Amino acid sequence: MNLENASHEQLRQWEAQLSADYEAIVARKLSLDLTRGKPSAEQLSLADALDGILKGNYKSADGTDTRNYGGGDGLPEARALGAAILGTSQAETLAQGNSSLTLMFQCLLNAVQFGFNGPDSAWGKQGKMTFICPVPGYDRHFTLCEQLGIDMVTVPMGTDGPDMDRVEALIQQDPSIRGIWCVPKYSNPTGVIYSDAVVSRIAQLGKLAQPGFKIFWDNAYAVHDLGEPQPLANIMDACKAAGTEDTILQFASTSKITHAGAGIAFVAMSEQNLKSFRAFLGAQSIGPDKVNQLRHMRLIANADQLATHMQAHAAILQPRFDAVLTALDSAFTGSDLGQWETPAGGYFVSFDTRPGCAKAVVKLAADAGVKLTPAGATFPYGKDPQDANIRIAPSVPSVAEVVGAMEVFVTCVKLASVRQKLAS
Repeated sequence: MNLENASHEQLRQWEAQLSADYEAIVARKLSLDLTRGKPSAEQLSLADALDGILKGNYKSADGTDTRNYGGGDGLPEARALGAAILGTSQAETLAQGNSSLTLMFQCLLNAVQFGFNGPDSAWGKQGKMTFICPVPGYDRHFTLCEQLGIDMVTVPMGTDGPDMDRVEALIQQDPSIRGIWCVPKYSNPTGVIYSDAVVSRIAQLGKLAQPGFKIFWDNAYAVHDLGEPQPLANIMDACKAAGTEDTILQFASTSKITHAGAGIAFVAMSEQNLKSFRAFLGAQSIGPDKVNQLRHMRLIANADQLATHMQAHAAILQPRFDAVLTALDSAFTGSDLGQWETPAGGYFVSFDTRPGCAKAVVKLAADAGVKLTPAGATFPYGKDPQDANIRIAPSVPSVAEVVGAMEVFVTCVKLASVRQKLAS
C-alpha cells in the first residue's frame, strides 16, 4: 500500500475496507498491553532460585556477615559482576540497591546540588542547566531532568548513535549544557548500538564542554542480546585515552536479568567522581542490601553463568520480537506507511508512522483494546515534533498475544494513514 500515488477513489475503498476490519477487531473486546519493557513472568521465573538460595549462610566470599550494617560500596563479588557488565574495574564500580534509575537520579542530584568537584562545581549555582537528549529516547531520563529543573535539547538518533556533529555543535554553542543521556547498546527504543566512531567522539566531549560536564551512560541492555553478543566499544577506556574519564558515569542493573523489582544496580566512575559520590551516598545510607547481593552471587557467580542465564532470556524474547518484525515486514515492506528498526537485542521495536499519524494510531489501538506507549513519550516533554514515533514493547504478552496485538497495530497504522491522506 502506497498512498502518495493512490487516487481519491482508491483511498476511499481502502478506508471503507479498513474501517470494517477495525470494527471487527473492536468487537473482539481485546485487552493487550505493549506499553512498557518489562520482563514477562516466564523470564522472571528464570531467577526464582534466588528464594532460599542462601540456606542460612549469610557470609560473603571475604567473610562479611551480609546481615549487618556497612559495606557502602557493595560486596566485592557483586562489584566484580557490575564491572564485568560495564567493562570497568571493580575499583571503579559500586553495587547498590535494586534501581539504576535511582542511581542516575542520585548522580544528577549530587551534580546539581553539591557538585562532583566541591560546592563551587554544583550545576545549580551556575545558572541554566541543559541536557542533550538523543531522540527517540527513554522517557524516564526526561522525567529526571524535569524533576530537577534541567532543560532538554534534542538531537536525532542515527543508525550508529546520536548525530555527533549536532552534539558537538550544541556543546560549543551553548555554555548551559551540563551533560548528555546515552543508552549505548540496543538504545531505547530504536535498538541502535553506538558505533566505535561515535563512542570515540563521545569520549572527546569533555574537551569541548564546560567544566563539570557529564555523560550519563545508561547501559541497561549491555548483556541483553537476542543472538550472538554484539560488541560495544568501551567508553571508560576511550575516556581514559582522551583524558576525560571524569566526564563518564556508567549505569547498569540486574533488573532485566533476575527479578526486576529486587535486583542489584551498578554505577561506575572515576576515582575523583567516586570520592564525591561516596560522600553523597554515605549521608543517606549505612550500606546497601548485601543479603540480596549475596543471593545474586550464588545464582550468577561468574560471566559464564550470566551468559547462560541471558541465553534463556533470549529464547523467551526472540519469538516475541519475531512476531512483531514479521508483522511489520509483511504489512509495510515496500510501502510508504512506516519505517522501523530490526534490533538484535534489548526490549523494544521503534516504529515511525507517516508524520502526524502516531497519536491517531495509539488512540485507535487503545479503542480496540491494545495499549501502546503514548505517542510522544520518547521525546522530552512528551512532544514528538513529527508525531511519528511509537515504541512497541513485546516482552510481557505471550507470543500469541503479540501476534494478535500486531494485527491490531497494522490495521490501525493503515487506517490512520489512509484517513490522514483523505483529509489532506
